[in-house]
Amino acid sequence: MMKKLQEMQQKVEETKVRLDTITVEGTASNGKVTLIMTGNRKVNSISINEKLGGFDREELEDLLIIATNDALEKAESVNELEMKAASAGMIPGM
Repeated sequence: MMKKLQEMQQKVEETKVRLDTITVEGTASNGKVTLIMTGNRKVNSISINEKLGGFDREELEDLLIIATNDALEKAESVNELEMKAASAGMIPGM
């Protein structure tokens, strides 16, 4: 049992490292605001299209929130799939 737990812990750690290399993209307003994030939910970059124009500060903040939440949802899905794959067969019922 301890060996299985150690194997699973090692696979989880390897998966966390791999998730740092996987990126997802969140967008708002048809790509006018784009946010790139790792599978570990770390923001790498935020891009605002120079043609965005016409938005005030509050609208821009809303677009940033939308893009961030979009990327977070995608990163969470990737993270969940990778962690399930890492623990597959290790614990019955998972």
